[in-house]
Amino acid sequence: MSYRSFARFLLVFLAGFLVPGALVAQTPPVPTPSGQTVPGPDRGPDEGEGPFERLIIRGAILIDGTGAPPSGPTDIVIEGNRIVEVQAVGYPGVPIDEGRRPGGADREIDAHGMYVLPGFIDNHAHAGGAPKNPELSYAYKLWLAHGITTVRGVALTGFDLALQEKERSANNEIVAPRIVNYQRPSSGWDRGTITTPEMGREWVQWAHENGVDGIKFHTHGMEPPLMEAILDEANRVGMGSTAHLSQPRVTHMNVRDAARLGLTGMTHFYGLFESIQRDHQIQWYRLDYNYQNEQHRFAEVAQLWRQSHDRGSEAWNDFVQELVDLNFFINPTMTIYEANRDVMRAREAEWHDEYTLPSLWDFYRPDRRAHGSYWFYWGTEEEAEWRAFYRKWMDFLMDFHRAGGRLTAGADAGFIYKNYGFGYIEELELLREVGLHPLEVIQSATLYAAQEIYEPRGEEPPIGTVEPGKLADLIIVPENPLQNLKVLYGTGAVKLDDETGEAIRVGGVRYTIKDGIVYDARQLLEEVAEMVRQQKIERGMNPNAPLPRY
Repeated sequence: MSYRSFARFLLVFLAGFLVPGALVAQTPPVPTPSGQTVPGPDRGPDEGEGPFERLIIRGAILIDGTGAPPSGPTDIVIEGNRIVEVQAVGYPGVPIDEGRRPGGADREIDAHGMYVLPGFIDNHAHAGGAPKNPELSYAYKLWLAHGITTVRGVALTGFDLALQEKERSANNEIVAPRIVNYQRPSSGWDRGTITTPEMGREWVQWAHENGVDGIKFHTHGMEPPLMEAILDEANRVGMGSTAHLSQPRVTHMNVRDAARLGLTGMTHFYGLFESIQRDHQIQWYRLDYNYQNEQHRFAEVAQLWRQSHDRGSEAWNDFVQELVDLNFFINPTMTIYEANRDVMRAREAEWHDEYTLPSLWDFYRPDRRAHGSYWFYWGTEEEAEWRAFYRKWMDFLMDFHRAGGRLTAGADAGFIYKNYGFGYIEELELLREVGLHPLEVIQSATLYAAQEIYEPRGEEPPIGTVEPGKLADLIIVPENPLQNLKVLYGTGAVKLDDETGEAIRVGGVRYTIKDGIVYDARQLLEEVAEMVRQQKIERGMNPNAPLPRY
C-alpha cells in the first residue's frame, strides 16, 4: 500500500470514530447540492507507471481481438506507447526456451498463465458530473479498472469540458481512458439551435474544425431535412454518427430512414422495430400515454415486440440484410435497460455498497424529475413485457450478426442502477446471451468498436487489436474471460476452492495499460471505494454502511 493510500485508509478509519453518527444507525440520505462538475485532477507521480522505453509482458495467453483463438505463451514488446513485437515463445506445459525470447526490457510484467486482451472500448459513454458524481475521475477510474481504455462520449460531458478532457487524456495528463468526442447538433457554438439545412452544414464544419469526432443525434425536434443535411456533411468530412431515435420523432425518422440517409450506426433500440411495424404506422400507445411520464415512456416501448413483424418474415429478413448492406453498426446497450426485466437484481447488485456514490444512488431512486428513475410502481407485468421484448431484440441482433453485421459494446452507465465499468461487463455478458461466441463478444468490445469509430474517417484503427504498430492499450487478467466473462467484473467471480472447501473470489482485471502506461486496476478500485466512503462520511453516514434500499 502506498503512503497516500495508507493515509486515506487512516483518515477513513479515524473518521468512523470522529464523525457524529458514523457508527450508529444510518441517517436518511442528504440530497447532494448541484455544485460544479470537477474535471479529472492532474495525474500524480504514483498514478500509473510508464510509458517505458521498452516494456515486455512475459508469457501471456493472448486473445488479440481479431477473432483468432487464444495462443500462448506469448511475449509482447511495447516501446513508448506502441506495440512493436508479439512473439510466441513456446508451448503449454513445456519449459520456455529463453533464447527465443525478446530482451532488453527496462520493465517486465510476469503474465505467465494470465490472459492479455486489447483494451476495451465503450462506444456509449457519459461521464456523469454534478450532482450524480461530481468528480469525473470517479467514472474514469471505474472504466480503467474494468479494462476500458477508450470511451466514445455521446457526449462525455459539456462541450468545452469534453474537449478539454479529451486533450488532457490524449496527453496522459489525467488518469482516464482515451476520449472520442461525439456531440449533438447545435452543441458548442454561439449561433443557437440549427433551424435550416444550411446551418446544419455550417455547424458540422465548425464542429469538425473544433475537435468534434462525430455526431450523436437525439431526434426530439430534429426534422428529416435537417438530419439529412447534417449527415451528408458529416460523411463528407469524415465524421461518424450514431442516433437515439426517440419516440417524439420516430414516425418521421426510424432506423431504416436514417441508415438510408447515411447514419453510420445506432445506439439503443429506438427506431429499430418501428422500421418493421406490422399493422400500424404509429406505435399503438395506451390512450393516457404521456412522454413526460418516465414510467409510461419506458414501459410502453416494450410493447413494440407485439406490434412488429416476426423473426423470419420477409419484412424482418429484408431489413436485416439492408442494414448489413449499408455497413451499419448497432451499439445496443442492452445493459442500460436490463433492470426493466428484473429491477430487484439491478438494484441489489453486489458492487453498489462499496463502489456506488450515495449521490449517484440518489439519482437512481424513484423520482419523477430524474431521467431513468422511473420506478414509480414497476411490477410483474412490466417485467414480463420487457422479457418478451428482450427475446425479440436479441433475436434481431443475432440475425444481424449472422448476416455479417457488426455489433459493438457500450453501456450508457450512470443511469438505471448501472455503474461505470460494471455495466460494461454486463453488456459483454448480454452479448453472450444474444448468442455470440465469447471470442465474438471480445471482438465486438475491441475490433468492431474501433472500426465504428475510425471507419467513417477512412482510417485504419490504431486500437482494438494486439498487433505490432497498434497503440499499447491492453488488459491483463489472471483468469480466462472466455470461460467466464464474470471474471472481468471489479468484484470478480465466486468460485469454490476444492482444497479448502471455501468459496473465494477470483478474477478482476489485474493491469490496464493505456498508451503504454501501466495502471494497477486494484488500486484504482480502492481509490473509487475511498471516494464512496468519504462521501458517506460527509453525509454523516457510517462509511461502511450499505446504501438505503427504501
